[in-house]
Amino acid sequence: MDKYAVRTQNGKHASTAAEARAVAEALKAENPGCELILKAQVHAGGRGKGHFIENGLKGGVKVLTEVDEVESFAEQMIGNTLVTKQTGEAGQPCSLVLVNEGLQIESEKYFAILMDREYNGPVMVASEQGGMDIEEVAETSPDAIVTEPIDIFAGVQPEQTERLARSMGFKEENIPEAQKQMSNMYDMFLGTDSTQVEINPFAEGSYVGRDEKSTVFCVDAKLGFDGNSEFRHKELFAMRDTSMEDARDVEADEIGVEYIGLDGNIGCMVNGAGLAMGTMDIIKLKGGDPANFCDLGGGVNEQQVSAAFGVVAGDPNVKAVLVNIFGGIVQCDIVAEGIVKAYTSSGSTLPLIVRLEGTNAEAAREIIANANISTLISAEDLDDAAIKAVASIQ
Repeated sequence: MDKYAVRTQNGKHASTAAEARAVAEALKAENPGCELILKAQVHAGGRGKGHFIENGLKGGVKVLTEVDEVESFAEQMIGNTLVTKQTGEAGQPCSLVLVNEGLQIESEKYFAILMDREYNGPVMVASEQGGMDIEEVAETSPDAIVTEPIDIFAGVQPEQTERLARSMGFKEENIPEAQKQMSNMYDMFLGTDSTQVEINPFAEGSYVGRDEKSTVFCVDAKLGFDGNSEFRHKELFAMRDTSMEDARDVEADEIGVEYIGLDGNIGCMVNGAGLAMGTMDIIKLKGGDPANFCDLGGGVNEQQVSAAFGVVAGDPNVKAVLVNIFGGIVQCDIVAEGIVKAYTSSGSTLPLIVRLEGTNAEAAREIIANANISTLISAEDLDDAAIKAVASIQ
């Protein structure tokens, strides 16, 4: 954000309580009268109202005045698990904290740049009601949210940022700076191949303990990036902290398949996103609950099929696995070989229902039949496969 002249508070991350203390001491040396803001770094909002599982500490955000307090609270945060309304009961591990110089905040706004299908491109979203969940604002006060679609050829226009700054209620003297910050954020959005730049609060205020005029700050940010751009932004993607992600998602990413964990008990392995969605729908239609979305893709090989089975079957909630492959680019016999190898080597006893159609489907069915495994069940079509999958766990 500094690279794009987006104004944030003075401060740094720390991975230990001692490092947090050092950052706090440096901020105090620069401004002895400053407040110190300590924030647990997890991939979820609502940190201020959260709690830590291990020690019961309330709040993942602390406003402090003394260096000793920063060190003490950092020690209670780092290495422990923060639960917020966005993490679920399992929470997320906190391995980093952020120590910032505190602000005297006069007003809190909301600002974001998002990709929006309705406009086929990026849209700026703003609200005068910042500092709270935008979903709650959208539900209770939808008129408080203002949008400005961006022409990707012309870019953000001054009249657009002025309209947004005024709709957010910035002071007259801060409107030019608010416009500048919004324009800089769009430059960052483009320059980093972002899919989301969300600032909440987008605030006006000044540093505590400094005799300075009010200006505009990006106090808290949530950024999302297009995974296809990793080759252009290796330094950004190197910051990825997989400890806060679902281990199944991470493993699937490493082997090159698309995976999203769900709450059901019938695992799915499918080639093609549309077919995967249809498979999950028909499982629900037949009275079951899908445990995941898993798209093997068109160019999957035997090793990837085997590894993907390990991810899907490794979910402790999974009681049966349904494989639904329509062979086009991917050959059904390659998938069948991978399934049999993975199933036998894993020692799994889960019912495995397999529907294979398309390129080399007959050869694939022979491979399944010759495996001579009672829990490996062939299906004629998708309807038959879903019925058998649901029946296998009842």
